[in-house]
Amino acid sequence: KMANATEYGLQSGVFTENYRNALKCANEIEAGTVFINKQSTFRTDNMPFGGFKNSGCGKEGIKYAVEEMTKTKLIGLNLR
Repeated sequence: KMANATEYGLQSGVFTENYRNALKCANEIEAGTVFINKQSTFRTDNMPFGGFKNSGCGKEGIKYAVEEMTKTKLIGLNLR
């Protein structure tokens, strides 16, 4: 509740010995990244980076940036 009681949600961290609790928290925290027993000291271009709420719009990272700039549309056509 405390982690979600903010208008921001870029990154978060959960430190615990109980991985079941850590994964439960990771699923419930409204943040673009949740680190478990780790701080955010690394990032590679193929990792999505971006937040929820007022922590930005969209995701960075090569694949995710392309997806953000792309509109996917399906068009079905029957010419008979």
